[in-house]
Amino acid sequence: MMINQDRLKGITPFVASVEHGSFTAAAENLHLTSSAVSKSVARLEARLGSRLFERTTRRLALTDAGQAFYETCTRVLGELAEAESVLAAQRSIPVGRLRIAVPNTFGRMHVMPLLNQFCQQNPEMQINLAFSDRFVDLFEEGVDIAIRIGGPAEYPPSLGFRFLGNEKLIFCASPEYLARQGMPGSLQDLANHRAIVYDRVDGSTSPWHLASPDGRTAMRTVPHRMALGDGEAQVAAVVAGLGVAQMATWLMEKELASGELVQILPGLAVEGLPLYIVWPRKKQLTPKVAALLSALERLKID
Repeated sequence: MMINQDRLKGITPFVASVEHGSFTAAAENLHLTSSAVSKSVARLEARLGSRLFERTTRRLALTDAGQAFYETCTRVLGELAEAESVLAAQRSIPVGRLRIAVPNTFGRMHVMPLLNQFCQQNPEMQINLAFSDRFVDLFEEGVDIAIRIGGPAEYPPSLGFRFLGNEKLIFCASPEYLARQGMPGSLQDLANHRAIVYDRVDGSTSPWHLASPDGRTAMRTVPHRMALGDGEAQVAAVVAGLGVAQMATWLMEKELASGELVQILPGLAVEGLPLYIVWPRKKQLTPKVAALLSALERLKID
């Protein structure tokens, strides 16, 4: 793509004037004269056909057009600085900013420990980490890497993806609850126990996933004692002996290992949703994205 060199003229003096508050201060920072900076900005305004500053005797104030142009300029200059940093590091040292999107509970429990270690090993990285259970559009929201629970088995060519595994869903309760209410011996028995379910964003509750005779998984909505919109809160309620729940094993690994929770009716365990790492394919060769994808290779779901 051919670039018109005139488009680059005046950008640095303009940005410096905004950030330093005056042509004089910008000139000192750029080692130019105040007149040179003022004329450069004036030529830029003439070329754009818009006033960028409201000039008074006391200060410079951006116009609406100036504010929009400043935000574009700083983004472009930031990306240019990051590209120069990558080249200066000979493409071997991860540098720059990464925007990452992860599901709330899974992100806190399983992604954050790996990300903390990654940041310790790569001090030149800056991380923006968003926690959300909603669907995140990587391109519209400028996300470099996302973790998704659920989704298609295949993605479009514009997206790279890595399958982490399927959730394993089991029924569980606390030993104290079972001592009080009895161990269920069948699905029919289980239906008579107090259910603690997940309260989804859309206001519905998560159904039980049950293996059907044809090998497929059937969904059954059950009466519940509690519906909680947070996975860790659901685990805490079951540990407290308030009822039984069907949850993913990744959510309660520690509680199962410590004996705070025990599995009920292991024959009813089924596969849950698939988990993926997803990223824009055009970014996967940049050192920062490649380095984090490598670090997240240990993120496996059994």
